[in-house]
Amino acid sequence: MPTARRTRTIAASAEELWDVISDPHHLPRWWPRVNRVEDVDGDAFTEVMTTAKGKVVRADFQLVQVEQGTRLIWEQRVQGTPFANLLKSASTEVRLAPAEGSTEVTIELQQKLNGFFSRFGAFMVGRAAAATIEDALDGLERIRG
Repeated sequence: MPTARRTRTIAASAEELWDVISDPHHLPRWWPRVNRVEDVDGDAFTEVMTTAKGKVVRADFQLVQVEQGTRLIWEQRVQGTPFANLLKSASTEVRLAPAEGSTEVTIELQQKLNGFFSRFGAFMVGRAAAATIEDALDGLERIRG
């Protein structure tokens, strides 16, 4: 199961960062490749992304755990979608740890791969996840750091 985790200290308060990461409408501001967020309904939302070839891709997510101000986890709904060809499951966890004048932000992506990819694609998927996390942390720094 590919898992990628990165931590970075960002020059912003945990409260400021929480306001950004806890609202799915802000994802296009900091999460890579997200153009917009639609269908926000309670703890569910849809990310709309565009591939390098210009194809629009939609991915549905469900917020599954929230520890107010410090931690949240959302999971991608993969069953019955084209993502099921690659993934059994995918979850993202964001943790905030306040420090003096800054916040330590940890993002972890866990993905369980399906079929052929589970045996041979773990390394590539893990590298891509790590790059996504780095881009997300860059995004948080740009808007809050």
